[in-house]
Amino acid sequence: MQYDEPLGLLRVEWASGDDMRGFRNSAEQLLYLGQQLGVRHLLLNMNTFPDISVYDQVWLGTHWISGLLQMPLERVVLVNHRRRLHNQMAIDSLIAIARPFIRFDIQYFPQPVPGLHWLSDHSSRLPALLAEWDALHGPNSLHGSEAAEYRRLHRPQA
Repeated sequence: MQYDEPLGLLRVEWASGDDMRGFRNSAEQLLYLGQQLGVRHLLLNMNTFPDISVYDQVWLGTHWISGLLQMPLERVVLVNHRRRLHNQMAIDSLIAIARPFIRFDIQYFPQPVPGLHWLSDHSSRLPALLAEWDALHGPNSLHGSEAAEYRRLHRPQA
């Protein structure tokens, strides 16, 4: 998790691998934190998240989404690679249910870095945030094509 107060930006990745035992508690804590911080821009990296079970999809739709709608969100980025079809369909169904109540813009990106650029309006703060994330999580925290995209976007200028 990473938070930038001036941008009102919260970046979240799942760090428990395939272990979903703490998912609902973590999701509730995310809502509480987002509401307390007044998060306006949220990035959820679904590429690090296992497939969402049917039971968790129902729980998200009946318990969690209403809390998300109470946050002062302006923009949400859902990072989900096109090969992650199961979670894409699960998220799409949740969005369809909540669509009449959603007051923020939602965009999909296959990797976090372009999504962060969109969330931050290409803020000059973003390189420092990316460096902070990399320092905490290491260069291997990016997965496959995400690492290549990061290197492409952050090549030193000649």
